[in-house]
Amino acid sequence: MSEPRSAPTVGQVVLGRRLQDLRESAGLKREDAARVLRVTAATIRRMETAEVALKIPYLQLLLKSYDVDRDEAEAFVQLAEEANKPGWWQRFHDILPGWFSMYVSLEGAASLIRSYEPHFVPGLLQTADYARGVLRSGAVGRALVEDPEVVDRHVDLRMRRQALLTREDAPRVWMVMDETALRRPVGGADVMRAQLDRLLDVMELPNVTLQVAEFASGPHPGTYGPFVLFRFAVPELPDMVYSEYLTGAVYLDARPEVATHLEVMDRMAAHAATAQRTKEILSDLRKEL
Repeated sequence: MSEPRSAPTVGQVVLGRRLQDLRESAGLKREDAARVLRVTAATIRRMETAEVALKIPYLQLLLKSYDVDRDEAEAFVQLAEEANKPGWWQRFHDILPGWFSMYVSLEGAASLIRSYEPHFVPGLLQTADYARGVLRSGAVGRALVEDPEVVDRHVDLRMRRQALLTREDAPRVWMVMDETALRRPVGGADVMRAQLDRLLDVMELPNVTLQVAEFASGPHPGTYGPFVLFRFAVPELPDMVYSEYLTGAVYLDARPEVATHLEVMDRMAAHAATAQRTKEILSDLRKEL
């Protein structure tokens, strides 16, 4: 059988979907493909949904049975070999749950990231000291750790993720954050001042928009909880929504669910303070510290 792993890379997800398209274009069912490899139809499904890595010999047999021409098949195999390489984040496998490994992969591949955060400064915008304070509190899912070295590993991962904000092909990042996140003290006044400075600095990036949902503006449609919406440049990947709970997360890609989250995000953005007003809020809060 193909080898399982904790979470697929985005490349594996894309190739799995392409492999399914090629099978369907050839007029074959999963049972037909399974007979080619002498495996079960469930194994074909797992290959197409990126639940297992693509074994190159299996892939070559399938592409031949799908009547894919030689040049296209060779290109597909090269992409699969590249996609099968571990993502940079997998060096943190000792602290990174499988359900969040997928998130880091999606985050790095997205062309647009929109999110709502009611409790804390979003991870992509946190300073190291703020992140350390949040993690030490045990306020983030499975990060209930007391070992300082483990906390430092989590902080290191979070800081490395932030490199996407300034890379050459940086995604568009648009975040709405509840005023609660700014008024909840984490790590003391010095840490909060540095965190507010970080937010003001990152708002100067052309690809980043940050808005604050103020207390004074009353309730809004996102009060159910935090979520992140990803959009990708590759057509094989649909928009996805990530929603985290205490011990795991769910990934939604069904169109009705994604459309509902997108509508709520748009309404929150219209409801929240403008980017310019948000800068004023951050500056005023800093003066209070």
